[in-house]
Amino acid sequence: MIKIPPIAVTLLKVIIHLTSLCILLYLYILIDNGRLGADPVKEMIHFLGKTALNYLLLTLAITPIAKRFKQPLLARLKRLIGLYAFVWTCLHLATFLWLELDWEIVLFFEEVIKRPYLTLGMSAWFILLLLSITSLTPIKRKMKQAWFTLHRWVYVAVVLGVIHYYWSVKSGIIEPLIYFAVCLILLRERSQYFKSLLNKFLSTVKQKIKKNT
Repeated sequence: MIKIPPIAVTLLKVIIHLTSLCILLYLYILIDNGRLGADPVKEMIHFLGKTALNYLLLTLAITPIAKRFKQPLLARLKRLIGLYAFVWTCLHLATFLWLELDWEIVLFFEEVIKRPYLTLGMSAWFILLLLSITSLTPIKRKMKQAWFTLHRWVYVAVVLGVIHYYWSVKSGIIEPLIYFAVCLILLRERSQYFKSLLNKFLSTVKQKIKKNT
């Protein structure tokens, strides 16, 4: 199979930038033309949240695609798409704070504590914040192996994001179920990793049991 050259990866990065800009422009057109329905604030928040989730799932899809088609250079797209996922998540959060709560920070934290779906959403945002900060090359080099351990928390962020979306939808479950299905498929691609974690956990438990007996 022909390997993708580095110039193709650069072109794909340009396409990702342009696509992201077009998505933002599309949202602006929807707002400007009053095409966000009876509750435009809610629709805007959902639009940004789903876009963030789409980018996050796409980040997880890169590795299986690269392995299946033997295109290791595709892995270079992960950081860019992951950073965009965080940007869309920040826009989602900022829109909620601005248009829904009028920047009432105290009220926001009260809502996060009171409403489980907001708790999950903020937990996912915090994980993505850590991953974005540590995506910088100098930090990655200093962290060494710990970097890989931390960045596997993206799996947790994805699951939290999907559940957050499911709980935030007041009517209709078909779309959230599709997100659940895609999430499970992508996590299944990492089954060997999760099996190794389980085996390590069981081994630790057995050792502790032996010590106590």
